[in-house]
Amino acid sequence: MSYSPGIASGFNNTKNRSSHLSPQSGMCSLCTEDCVGTCEIGLAATLGARTVYPTTTGTNQVGSEKDYPIDYSHFNINGRVFGAVGVKDTYEEATIFNVNLERAFGKNHIVKSALPILLPALIKLNWADYFAGAAMAGVCCVIGEDARTKDPNLVIKDGQVIEFPAVEEMQAAFKKYYRGYGQIALQCNVEDDMLGVPEVAIQKHGVEAIEFKFGQSAKGTQPVNRLKNIEEALANQAAGYIVHPDPSDPEVVEACEKGVCGNFYKYSRLPLWDEAYLKERIEKLRKIGLKNTYFKMACYDDTDIERVLRMASVIGVDMVTFDGAGGGSGYSPVKMMNEWGQPTIVLEKTVCNIVKTLKSEGAWIPGITITGGIVSEDQVFKALAYGNNDVTTIGICRGAMAAAMTGKKVGELLEKGKVPAHLKAYGDTVEEIYGDLADLRSLYGKEANKFPTGAIGVFSYLNKIAFGVKHFAALNRKFDVSYLDRSDLLPLTREAKELIDGKWMD
Repeated sequence: MSYSPGIASGFNNTKNRSSHLSPQSGMCSLCTEDCVGTCEIGLAATLGARTVYPTTTGTNQVGSEKDYPIDYSHFNINGRVFGAVGVKDTYEEATIFNVNLERAFGKNHIVKSALPILLPALIKLNWADYFAGAAMAGVCCVIGEDARTKDPNLVIKDGQVIEFPAVEEMQAAFKKYYRGYGQIALQCNVEDDMLGVPEVAIQKHGVEAIEFKFGQSAKGTQPVNRLKNIEEALANQAAGYIVHPDPSDPEVVEACEKGVCGNFYKYSRLPLWDEAYLKERIEKLRKIGLKNTYFKMACYDDTDIERVLRMASVIGVDMVTFDGAGGGSGYSPVKMMNEWGQPTIVLEKTVCNIVKTLKSEGAWIPGITITGGIVSEDQVFKALAYGNNDVTTIGICRGAMAAAMTGKKVGELLEKGKVPAHLKAYGDTVEEIYGDLADLRSLYGKEANKFPTGAIGVFSYLNKIAFGVKHFAALNRKFDVSYLDRSDLLPLTREAKELIDGKWMD
């Protein structure tokens, strides 16, 4: 069998002509000269190198299509009928409603989260409701890398950003609904860092937390974007990007004039940060007002994962997010989403083993977030349980954005008097259809009736996950998520048992 999908995908709206496939290659077993090329090969034959990335990127998001040989579905959730941990063993206290989901992290500045969830970095699609919903749910969220490119009023002078007003709007989406839980951070990649985005964001625009991005699951090498012409290439070069070929090279200019120049591509630099640089950099930012520091890491080599965790420990980083294979939101190479890195649960195993070693050394342990393809309450519970309380929060990115987009779309339809067919049974108003609006009113008062429906959608989705996790925790008679451990999981396959026993792929 093959774990990889065939050479057809939703990334590029491609399909195989035949239902009979060659398992290893993914090609139709019978390939004919009469085919117009509806598969990935056919698309590449016409569009070329650009099909390394999804052609459906834009107002969509995409994720891995690979069926990994192990994931959280290889475990069921255990259950118990005696006792109660975390509350008194009484009928009145041992209830689902008394399960504590709150988490906290931070070395010098403590951040509280109402739920064991974090919304990872994003700055596309309905980002405003994504951040607003995070605040309503009381969880942390992160403004994605290159956010400066979304600002029409960005000012760069002498290679440094001196004005970045849009970051205030991005933060305001969260801060408007902030209720004492969670935090909004700004992610910085190499270009952001080189251009001085952290300084401007902290000193001029009140950013309190910065996340340095080493890489994420789907996008391990940073994106490459094809540019239309030499004018666009020069503009991107002036903005600090690497552009290939060099549009300022006289030979390239001459080739363009003759009409024989190849495609231009802009490229985001790979992080080459080390311990000495980041220690000095973060100390400098703390002196000008940085309260919390985050790292974003992915499923790289185990030695790299350990190095980043040790670096975070020495520097006093507050939170490190680890993104497992299978993620992606649209700007990642197709095959990188499918064929690179460790499945999320295997990455979690690696991280937990390193944390155990660091604890034995008496080292500072930052908060740990595990993310990558997690969208439902059973997966959140399993990831927390597998983490043995070494995992602080679970990242939900694509699922939360889907809720933001759906919540907004349904709200727009209701304004026009068009109730989606599958929702007509519940009513025809926001009050009737958005079932958890009452919970928002209990937190914010009647003002919640005016909240954007996309943000209500994110809150409702996370509220559903929280309620589901409470059920699973109570099922195991554990009334605080800090008590969850691997005894709450039942391996269903040989691979899952080996993973629990620490023998998987060893």
